[in-house]
Amino acid sequence: MNLLITSTGRRGYMVDYFKSAIGNKGKVFAANSEYTLALNKADEFIITPNIFNASYIDFLLDYCREKKINAIISLFDIDLPVLSKNKKIFKDNGIVLLISDVEFTTLCNDKWLTYNFLLNNNFKTAKSYISLEDFHNDFKCNKIEFPVFLKPRWGMGSIGVFEAQNEEELNVFYKKVKKEILNSYLKYESNYDIEHAIIIQEKIKGQEHGLDILNDLNGNYICSVPKIKIAMRAGETDIAETIINDKLEKLAKMLADKTKHLLNLDVDCFIEGNTISILEMNARFGGQYPFSHISGVNFPKVIINLLEGKSINKEDITFQPTVAFKELYIRKKK
Repeated sequence: MNLLITSTGRRGYMVDYFKSAIGNKGKVFAANSEYTLALNKADEFIITPNIFNASYIDFLLDYCREKKINAIISLFDIDLPVLSKNKKIFKDNGIVLLISDVEFTTLCNDKWLTYNFLLNNNFKTAKSYISLEDFHNDFKCNKIEFPVFLKPRWGMGSIGVFEAQNEEELNVFYKKVKKEILNSYLKYESNYDIEHAIIIQEKIKGQEHGLDILNDLNGNYICSVPKIKIAMRAGETDIAETIINDKLEKLAKMLADKTKHLLNLDVDCFIEGNTISILEMNARFGGQYPFSHISGVNFPKVIINLLEGKSINKEDITFQPTVAFKELYIRKKK
C-alpha cells in the first residue's frame, strides 16, 4: 500500500500518522507546490506544479504510475475539488482518491454555499451576507447587529478575517479583505464571483467546539470526536479538550447522514446553552485532528484498513476525554 499526501503544507504530523498506520507494508509519499519541512517526514517527496496549473493532474498521474501509488489524500481545501473532479481519471489508473465528491468539496470551500446548505437542512448557523447593501438594509431594520466578522467567502486559516464593531469599521474592513484576497492564493477560487467574494457573518455567542467526523469509503458514519477549543493560533486549533457530549455526537451523525462525506470531516461550531450553531465544515483533516489522535483514535489506521478491506478495530475509533497539546517540532541550526 503506497499513499500520496498532496498539499502536505506544514502538517508533518499527518505524514507521521499515515507512516505509522502503513508500517512496513508500503510507503508514504508527500507532495506540495513549494518546499516545506513537513515533506522531509515522508519516505519520498515531490514538488508539484501549482494546483491550478494545467499540468497538475497529469503530473500527479505520472508520479503515481512511477511510484506505484495506490491512493491519494489531500490536506488543502483548494486542492480537493480540483482532484475530485478528476476522480474517474485516477480510478481508471487504479488510484483511489480519498476525497469527497466535487459537489461537497466545493460546498465546504464556499462559506455562502455552506451557509445555505446548513439552513436548508435545518442546522443552526451564523446569519450571513455576501452583499454589503443587503447587510446595511438589514442593519437599518434591526435584523442584524454588530459585532460581525468579515471573511473571504473562499477563505481558510486566518487570512483576511476581521471583526467590525460598527458600520464605519465594516466599510473599511470590507475593502481590506478584498485587497488581501487579491494578494493571496485566495484569488483563484474568489475569481469565480469576485464581486461577492466577501462574506459578512454575525458573531456567534458561546463556547467554540470542534468535531472530527469519520465516515467510511461509502459515506457511512463510523464515529466522531467532540472537543472544546481552548486556544486558537493562525486560524488553527492550538489547545483543545476532548469531551463526551451526546448532543454533539447526535449532530455529528446527522451531518454524516446529510453530507455522505468520505472519511474525515472537520467541523467548527459554537454552543450557547442548549443551542449548537455550526460555523464551518472542512472536507479534510484539519488542525484539530491531532487532539483526536492523541486522545486515542487512529483515523489514518482506519483508512488504511478500509482500503485493504479489513475490519475496523474498536480501539482505533475510541477516544478518552483529555486535554491535548500538539507536538512541537524543533529544528536546530547546523
